[in-house]
Amino acid sequence: MNRTAIGLLIVGAIALGATAAYAAADPVQDQQSGQTPKGWSYEVRDGQRVPKGNRVTNPDGSWREELKQGNCTTIKEKSASGEYKETRQCSPS
Repeated sequence: MNRTAIGLLIVGAIALGATAAYAAADPVQDQQSGQTPKGWSYEVRDGQRVPKGNRVTNPDGSWREELKQGNCTTIKEKSASGEYKETRQCSPS
């Protein structure tokens, strides 16, 4: 092989390594930021999906959760007997 071919192989190997390192570094940076994209209905905490909103759980197993999306508020409720109810209220402003 001549010198030019060897030089091109070395430059190609360095470029390939740099590309792989850049691609591997991207997800790590996203995990460290701790931010879930705006359109998603859940957050990631300790590796688990947790719904966005304020969920209050009672000792009897019933719960109530409020989710705000723009001008609308969705209220989700579940009774201790398992009855589920979802209400959506939107304000015009």
